[in-house]
Amino acid sequence: MSRAAEEARYLLDRGYPKDSAVRFVSNHHGLPEEQRYVLARAVLSSRSAGERKAKAVPVQALRGRYVIIDGYNVLITVESLLAGCPVYLCDDGFLRDVRGIFKRYRPSRFTETALSIILDLLALADPGRIEFLLDQQMSRSGELAAGIREQMAGRSLPGTACTARDTDHRLKTSPGIVASADGNVIDAATIVVDLPAEIARMRGISPLHI
Repeated sequence: MSRAAEEARYLLDRGYPKDSAVRFVSNHHGLPEEQRYVLARAVLSSRSAGERKAKAVPVQALRGRYVIIDGYNVLITVESLLAGCPVYLCDDGFLRDVRGIFKRYRPSRFTETALSIILDLLALADPGRIEFLLDQQMSRSGELAAGIREQMAGRSLPGTACTARDTDHRLKTSPGIVASADGNVIDAATIVVDLPAEIARMRGISPLHI
């Protein structure tokens, strides 16, 4: 897969569409579906990677600021870290889960711990306000949002957790610091923070590379 990633980067840096580049090198190397998905998530052109890295700030930058969180994106990645599932450090410097479970997500035995770790990190970062967004169309999002609000109150974290039908739009147009590793969201946002990357660093978890 490393050779395929190098070849995909070569094509992307020369202007080839990402889907076409990933499909071409994956077919050439006979990669299985799961490795094709990793390439699609992790490999970027040098230009795209650089532009995204330039928007990233450390967690210390959250102090006193408004932070809007891509709830399922962050939660699923942290759960993957805790469960020992593959999480990749991608070309743009962001950590990404590669299980592809977003639409099939259900709370697991790692969910409560993952949320506690995320909120403990936010408590240390001391933002001015937090908005934890969950996709309304996802099953049991309302219950999860209520649980997050309860945990936030227990830590005296300012802000709320809520569901929304237009989560991506709200993240892309927010004036705050956006916590997400969704590439489309990062491209539209002005300032972005990678909470799972900070959690991985603090817990001594090394992500995978290609």
